[in-house]
Amino acid sequence: MKAMILAAGRGERLRPLTDHTPKPLVDVGGRPLIGHHLQALAAAGFGEVVINVAYMADQVMAALGTGDAYGLDIHYSVETPGALDTGGGVRQALSLLDDAPFALVSADVWSDFDYAHLRHMDGSKGMHAVLVDNPPHHGQGDFGLQDGRLVDAEPRLTYAGIGVYAPALFRSQPAQRFPLAAVIRQAMAAGTARAVRHTGRWIDVGRPSALEAARVAALQA
Repeated sequence: MKAMILAAGRGERLRPLTDHTPKPLVDVGGRPLIGHHLQALAAAGFGEVVINVAYMADQVMAALGTGDAYGLDIHYSVETPGALDTGGGVRQALSLLDDAPFALVSADVWSDFDYAHLRHMDGSKGMHAVLVDNPPHHGQGDFGLQDGRLVDAEPRLTYAGIGVYAPALFRSQPAQRFPLAAVIRQAMAAGTARAVRHTGRWIDVGRPSALEAARVAALQA
């Protein structure tokens, strides 16, 4: 199984830090934020990783290179900043992924979720998401979880930015800008959206306070 990391965002809420440092390279416990994902993917047995880049793409590619430092083979899907959103970014990168389901991770989070579980999650017909308890800034949540299925019902949990997806979900979308949520809801409508709940540590590194929390958590891990 291959993995893809979404790393094309601007990181507006972390400005002015992200005015000169792309968010994936922001230091978290002595390692770039995206480095935690790369290390975890390598430890879980992943060998090839696709990373989409846009904002300050050259900095990200220069810092990570071919992935040798992490024991990975990294490929890049280069986008125009702000052009494709999360779903469109994955669709553009499909040529770098296999026809088999792939793991998809947002570079914007820090978590102790074991990526080895992704290798056993079933995304062959749709997708298999990881959900977490709602953080204070997102109290309304995203999706419900019933008998292992992702549903549009209360109570709602928050999508962790981690999951396994079938490439066909993205191929069926037009080649244009669209959010990942459009693909998730497509799978829900088809009855092919599954999910698990992670009760460990998870931080959405989107605000200065969350960044500091992630730095503390990383040092304690």
